[in-house]
Amino acid sequence: MKVIIVSILLYAITHVNGLAVMSVDFGSEWMKIGIVSPGVPMEIALNKESKRKTPSIISYRDNARTFGEDAQTVGIRFPKNSYHYLLDLLGKGINHPVVKLFQQRFPYYELVEDNERGTILFKYDDETFYSPEELMAQLLVKAKEFAEQSAHQKIKECVITVPGYFNQVERKAMLQAARLADLKVLQLINNYMAVALNYGIFRTKDFNETAQYIMFYDMGASSTTAAIVSLQTVKTKERGYVETHPQISVIGVGYDRTLGGLEIQMRLRDHLGKMFNEQKKTTKDVFKNPRAMAKLFKEAGRVKNVLSANNDHFAQIEGLLDEQDFRVQVTREQLEDLCSDVFERVGNPVEQALTTAGLSMDVISQVVLVGAGTRVPKVQDSLQKIVKQELAKNLNTDEAAALGAVYKAADLSTGFQVKKFITKDAVLFPIQIIFEREVEGDIKQVKRMLFGLMNPYPQKKIITFNKHTDDFIFNVNYADLDYLPAHEILNIGSVNLTEIVVKGVASAIKKNAGENVESKGIKAHFSMDESGLLKLVNVEYVVEKTLLQEAEEEGTFSKLGSTISKLFSGEPEKEKKEEKKEEEKPVAQETEKKEENKETPDKTNTTEEVKNTTESKTNTTKDTADQKEVKPKVVTVKEPLEASEKLLTIDEMNTNQFTASQNKLKKLDNIEKELNRRATALNSLESFVIDLQTKLEEEEYSSACTDEEKTKILTACNEISEWLYDDGIDADANTYEEKLSELSMLSRELYYRVFEHKERPEALNALHNMLNGSKNFLESARNLTKSNNPEKDIFTDVEIETLDNIIRETETWRDKEIEEQNKIKKHEPVKLTVKMISEKMAALDREVKYLVNKIKLWKPKKSEKPKEEKKVDEKKDGGEAASEATVEDGETVESEKQETPSDELVIEEPTPSEPEPIQEEKKIDPSEPSESDQHTEL
Repeated sequence: MKVIIVSILLYAITHVNGLAVMSVDFGSEWMKIGIVSPGVPMEIALNKESKRKTPSIISYRDNARTFGEDAQTVGIRFPKNSYHYLLDLLGKGINHPVVKLFQQRFPYYELVEDNERGTILFKYDDETFYSPEELMAQLLVKAKEFAEQSAHQKIKECVITVPGYFNQVERKAMLQAARLADLKVLQLINNYMAVALNYGIFRTKDFNETAQYIMFYDMGASSTTAAIVSLQTVKTKERGYVETHPQISVIGVGYDRTLGGLEIQMRLRDHLGKMFNEQKKTTKDVFKNPRAMAKLFKEAGRVKNVLSANNDHFAQIEGLLDEQDFRVQVTREQLEDLCSDVFERVGNPVEQALTTAGLSMDVISQVVLVGAGTRVPKVQDSLQKIVKQELAKNLNTDEAAALGAVYKAADLSTGFQVKKFITKDAVLFPIQIIFEREVEGDIKQVKRMLFGLMNPYPQKKIITFNKHTDDFIFNVNYADLDYLPAHEILNIGSVNLTEIVVKGVASAIKKNAGENVESKGIKAHFSMDESGLLKLVNVEYVVEKTLLQEAEEEGTFSKLGSTISKLFSGEPEKEKKEEKKEEEKPVAQETEKKEENKETPDKTNTTEEVKNTTESKTNTTKDTADQKEVKPKVVTVKEPLEASEKLLTIDEMNTNQFTASQNKLKKLDNIEKELNRRATALNSLESFVIDLQTKLEEEEYSSACTDEEKTKILTACNEISEWLYDDGIDADANTYEEKLSELSMLSRELYYRVFEHKERPEALNALHNMLNGSKNFLESARNLTKSNNPEKDIFTDVEIETLDNIIRETETWRDKEIEEQNKIKKHEPVKLTVKMISEKMAALDREVKYLVNKIKLWKPKKSEKPKEEKKVDEKKDGGEAASEATVEDGETVESEKQETPSDELVIEEPTPSEPEPIQEEKKIDPSEPSESDQHTEL
């Protein structure tokens, strides 16, 4: 049902070829990839294991890079070289509380500070370091690979989900990771907005003008979010028409950055480690062995999932430490006791969301569960006690965000059209402007709110500075964060975002000074885009100039002279139109209250907007008609100012750093390609050797080669087989490919002879059928010559004779070649090839088609109509009167009725007896077995 609905909402533009978009729901533990391609509305891309979600983990070992489940396997043996839960580390310094928590949970990682940018780096060895952005970029490349394999085409554009609590630095870090992965990010979309969009696109029929309030409670691996959204239909005016569209607006959000399934898993891991130490099977401490801790972590995750559906389960690990096995029973009650304080935090995001939305639980229609963490029974029980209503489980908790994001990707791309769905997200961290102003000799700090809590975005705003007469500085900071718990404020990091220096103020004021000038202040234009990123668009000094313009009423002769001059010159008329057009430009009244919702002007040279002041209408008399009228005009002048930004948080990658990261990842890609090429070449060589040895034991192949040739091929196969398991185990791809080429050349003739002997009977049968069909056609065509049927003169005697000769020559050639081929043994060179048979069939087919086309184009000759004078004869037996046709001079003539031939020309083409055309002889590649001998390796 969902597929049918989405196919109606979303369809590809037919003239766009080879276009697809993707979404990546990048979680701390898993990533899910959604795709939209022509003919496929929305689907989840499968990984190489044909699974719908992939672990967000990457591992390195012996220059080999692995992802997903393969990386998990490597991570158990070499946990230090396997990196996961990277999402939480984006855009953070070494002393950030989240980084400290990460080091506490996974002590075997060596994290160092990046002195250039202030962020962190993973130390792989003394010469190799990886930043979280570089590791994320490699995972995004793998996600892109899965999407392209599912869509069967290249993909460049995507939408990526991020947690709603991501600040400006974290969002920019995600965009840089996407740039390193060579992906064009159409938008960063918050998780809860993507989930709400997926929820809404299947329920548009339930929307009306009255808002419905839905809460989405999402507990993932590392965080928990509660978001309240309103769903309703709104009317918009576009292209002159009023249209009704569904709309989703985020009105309240609460979150806990460290509450999730990972915290429960870590508690269980530590509990299992303590129990193993208490058994005293070894003198070593399990907590000091990274490999043992990785095994415990994996087993804790498995047991946690099982206990969501069972009351008890056994945790068991073979060879946990010093080859000692570990097995212990864990009950659900024990797990709940371990995490009692964790479950007490379940309701905090709900209360925070209701507070920010200004609503009570009574108006919430549904509480929809999202995220794997909500499958824990204790979480559901705790949540239900707080919301006091049934919990809705009608969303796919794993794929809802990915599908909602890919719908947004299709909407933003140019290759698809989707049913419009308006989305309005909300600001989670208020942003304010702080600057200094001199008041009565004292310096006063002034604060102005730019984007308040839960302000919708995307949105543009303007802030005006009225008192500055020289260059000045103002800061952009986070503010009013008191609604958050103290530890969450620390997790945001630095609340100071940027410092902006405005220059050129004094010269702009001096340039636009005068008695008729009124200053409107210095205006800074800001925008918050769809991805939640704050941008300074431009800064400008704005003044209004009042001008007086005299306009005399033209007399009769003046108007006449002006009209005559315009007949010979179009320029005055053009200038007048341009002037009139300039006068008609509307100018908005600029006040600080209304400036917030203004469009951002283009940053160009000084522009002017003209506003005509309207005078009150009075009764005028004929005596004052000739007097001059004074028309004051107000001109708005906007002078651009220079504004430079200085980041007060973690710096973005500069050009040199970005290029270095690109080269590092490109080197890894080349190593991986070479490893894949080597593995493919090795597999191809081994398969070819085994396949060739097996085939030589079959009668079909052994009879097609001499004893000497067979011995030579088997000797080569044995030598290569022994070499593969001895010295060749460490050979490179070029060596394997050369060995395969040599063996292919040695067995080429054998494969060629087997192919010919196998395909020849089928080709001869096809030729036989074509000859029979051609003979039947020839017999019918003989009756369509002038000598045999003058009324149906279609073919000439020469054409008939030509076809007859080709048929007889082909039959003679076939019989002779078959006789000679039968005298030859199978291991001798082939006399009658499939290609020769195909050429004979092609020649015969061309001749028959030529004659068939003549039949299709042939038309019977028309008999001449005699002209007679008009006469009307009535037939004795009620026959029809001759028809009359009007001609010139008022005369009429009677046209003689042409008699239609009773017998129609029907010639059947030799299609029924004609077989399917034989393809031309294939070029035999000895490295590939024949079609019947090919097999698929599983």
